[in-house]
Amino acid sequence: LRLFTLIELIIFCIYCVLLIWLPMAQPPVHKVIMVGSGGVGKSALTLQFMYEEFVQDYEPTKADSYRKKMTLDNTEVQIDILDTAGQEDYASIRDNYFRGGEGFLCIFSITDPESFAATNDYREQIIRVKGDESIPMFLVGNKSDLEQSRQVSGQEAQQRAQQWRVPYIETSAKTRENVEQAFVDLVTEIHRRKLQSAAAENPSSDKKRKKRRCELL
Repeated sequence: LRLFTLIELIIFCIYCVLLIWLPMAQPPVHKVIMVGSGGVGKSALTLQFMYEEFVQDYEPTKADSYRKKMTLDNTEVQIDILDTAGQEDYASIRDNYFRGGEGFLCIFSITDPESFAATNDYREQIIRVKGDESIPMFLVGNKSDLEQSRQVSGQEAQQRAQQWRVPYIETSAKTRENVEQAFVDLVTEIHRRKLQSAAAENPSSDKKRKKRRCELL
């Protein structure tokens, strides 16, 4: 009976340790929201990044979510991607999606001036919901493989990005041009911002590390 009780105690202790350790061992999650008018290629970009395949015909839904592990500066992280619908039918529910976002890819098609004009509305909605003009965001001109049908110049898009103080990148979900870079660069910015925020909230940890370093010297 005593042996059985001891085994139970050991199992219970291991269980408690796992409860504490497992959440800490999980890589940090960075949440990316895809925004833009319908038909600009948000879903195609997401699926190209996730599975390295081009899906031309995709039926719009309210939102689809995806998760992928990646490595940033030798640190494993997870990226949560929420692919939102661009149709006006879903405009009223976007606020709920935007609240949980930590970074945004604001997408238009270089062949569609109206989708480019709509990016201003998306940015304003994001800033209103998040209350932060410096939220990590990239302006993305998709369908760069359709250069012969271009109706939004790179210079015009670059000027808007400068006004917003965000990076601008052109992508092609069809050829995969700059798709990886768009996601990785945005997640890197989210990760950097989180580290800065954590350091600002807990400056004592940096002081302790510096103190220990001095003591060792």
